[in-house]
Amino acid sequence: MDVNSLTLLVEILDAGNLSEAARRLKMSRANVSYHLNQLERSVGLQLVRRTTRRVEPTEIGLQLYEHGRAIRNALLAARESVTTLGQSLQGRVRLSVPSGYGQLVMSEWLIEFKRRYPGIVLDVLFENRVEDLMRDEVDIAVRIMSEPPQNLVARDMGSVRYVACASRSFADSHGMPVQLDDLRTAPLITAAVVGRQLRVAAYLHDERHEVLLEPTIISENFLFLRQAVLAGLGVGIVPDYVVHDDLKRGDVVTTLDEWRLSIFGTNMYMLYMPNRHHTRAAATFIEFILEHARASGRGGAA
Repeated sequence: MDVNSLTLLVEILDAGNLSEAARRLKMSRANVSYHLNQLERSVGLQLVRRTTRRVEPTEIGLQLYEHGRAIRNALLAARESVTTLGQSLQGRVRLSVPSGYGQLVMSEWLIEFKRRYPGIVLDVLFENRVEDLMRDEVDIAVRIMSEPPQNLVARDMGSVRYVACASRSFADSHGMPVQLDDLRTAPLITAAVVGRQLRVAAYLHDERHEVLLEPTIISENFLFLRQAVLAGLGVGIVPDYVVHDDLKRGDVVTTLDEWRLSIFGTNMYMLYMPNRHHTRAAATFIEFILEHARASGRGGAA
């Protein structure tokens, strides 16, 4: 058994199947399978259970995986220390952020980060899908949810408050919902999850209520939803940061303020894989964003 064999095992289990491991390692699938078989022969035990779709570690395989991961991360850290000695911070951070929060809140933070660390490449995806967050080798994902996945490291970036809101002109001419059930018949503007019936969870003191919604405008693009609200096309149910500036100017008004509303979740989380080595660039980025989230009054505990 050597270091290369252990790191190969780590790559296979991180990838989840031999084909993906081969793609990441730029090897043929047969070659990856051969080296895995050689490692299992040298140990004398099965390390990986293979199915048609996935590979899973046996008990001894999991133990070797933990050792291999520690060795790989130490090697990566040592290599980075040598290559960056005497240089400004460099590297690449691949980030996935929600379209609305990313554009309306995080964009200024990202620009400030880039100015401070010009040698770091920021590769930013604006998307709202929540399944398989770490696909495409994303280093960090930011998402709204109530409970983060157990298999990921979750750093709390603060609570998310939804508001029921409309343009002042709409409120003056049509009135605003005054009861929670009024949302059932109001012309609603909001986002939705494809394939799921849209509903809003509403909390008043210790009571939880739920209302099914039938919006007249649905989009994952929160900038468009904001425009639709400002155009007086209906009542928006959106995170407060979407209309923050409009509320301050008085162009948008809210209703049902005594209720705490939620559609996709109650907290913003920064998510990343627990077993992925963080470069200095990624580690610096994580702390930079969490510091800005805390300064904005959104960041919570780690």
